[in-house]
Amino acid sequence: MPCMAQMPYDEFSLFGENLSEWALDVPIPTVRRFFVAVDGLRQLSGLRWGEGDPELVLVHGGAQNAHTFDTVALALQRPLLALDLPGHGYSDPSPYSHSAVSSHARDLERAIEQLSPRSLPLVGMSLGGMCSIVVASARPDLVTSLVLVDITPGVNGDKAKHITNFVNGPKSFDDFDELLARTIEHNPTRSVSSLRRGILHNALQCPDGTWVWRHQQHAASELVAPDPGDLWERLGALTMPVALLRGMAKGSVVDDADEAQLLRRLPNATVVHVENAGHSIQGDQPLEMAALLERLCF
Repeated sequence: MPCMAQMPYDEFSLFGENLSEWALDVPIPTVRRFFVAVDGLRQLSGLRWGEGDPELVLVHGGAQNAHTFDTVALALQRPLLALDLPGHGYSDPSPYSHSAVSSHARDLERAIEQLSPRSLPLVGMSLGGMCSIVVASARPDLVTSLVLVDITPGVNGDKAKHITNFVNGPKSFDDFDELLARTIEHNPTRSVSSLRRGILHNALQCPDGTWVWRHQQHAASELVAPDPGDLWERLGALTMPVALLRGMAKGSVVDDADEAQLLRRLPNATVVHVENAGHSIQGDQPLEMAALLERLCF
């Protein structure tokens, strides 16, 4: 099959769309991609927003990448780090599976300790939130506060079935339009422009013109990942401030039982219900999320 024309893509050229979509009148700060060694030749990648020492660390969910927080970062106007989990975005894959919480957390620890001279607020969404619980538990010296975005250890396969059904779909797509159509089908509340932008950040065009998700470009590992232990126990033992941002619209994976369990284990935790947001609060209500992080983390 002959090589197909490649769709142009510059990961730093789309921020103007984020500003326009959310009517943000702020400057676009310096944004740089970085790579940091975490294990032998493996590297973790991410985006460094702004100048000076970072003031916040953002960790995305499974099948996403650091660009999921672009609008939040633009609204915050603070220096921060948005990391790509292993096997996601531009990060090298883990020796274990895409959802290896304990191994991913160790990589995050190694990256954060190299990238920041001081402890920082840590914000983790979905899989990134589960990993962040382990980071905060194992390395409290790195974390001043923890914000979980629509995730608790009580989330299971049934609660997240609508997400895994999308993620575990076709391994490749004949063209960009096919990939966009499936994404629109599974994200009916999001604008087409935001979904198109998200795909450009989160998928790759192959030389034959087909498209694959970045997180699916690596062969699946059969190695058994280390057990992170009881994440409810680890979360309940934290002494730094903990907050949960819970989406209240269709698509959220956190239920009342999860919220009650969190507050039973951490009575002083802050729980914020975010209206008109599903699982991806940073995508559905990024300006509200930025305002909440400003209040909770600084």
